[in-house]
Amino acid sequence: MVACSLSIMDGKRTRITRDDLCDHVWEFHFTQAAPAYWRDLDPYWQGTGAPPMRRYFHPDGSITADVNDAVWGGHESSYTIVTGLLTNGNIREHYIRINRWPKLMVERKPDWGWALYNRLYCYTSIPDAHKEDSTGPPFPVFR
Repeated sequence: MVACSLSIMDGKRTRITRDDLCDHVWEFHFTQAAPAYWRDLDPYWQGTGAPPMRRYFHPDGSITADVNDAVWGGHESSYTIVTGLLTNGNIREHYIRINRWPKLMVERKPDWGWALYNRLYCYTSIPDAHKEDSTGPPFPVFR
């Protein structure tokens, strides 16, 4: 019963940690607002049924992608978690910064996963209930 209560409490947490980023594989896609050049490279927009692009956050602050990723291009990327707190302990702002690109807002999904997004692109954590000591429920959550 205690484990279940702790799990539910964790599912309500909205402040993402490095462990949360590194514990998941992330699907990546551009939004409608992104330039057509980038959307044309993105399987999400091609409608071919090709697997989505994936990103991997690492504990050393780096990010990588799959070898055959047409968008990635092999460049170096690093991330920072930015959390600004007010004097009363409430969060003023909380976002992820990758390189010097537009900040990514953080959102907790109903399935206890995570979404990172801005106007141009978004990352969505892939449910990983099959992993030992993973996060997320082993069943879909319905609203």
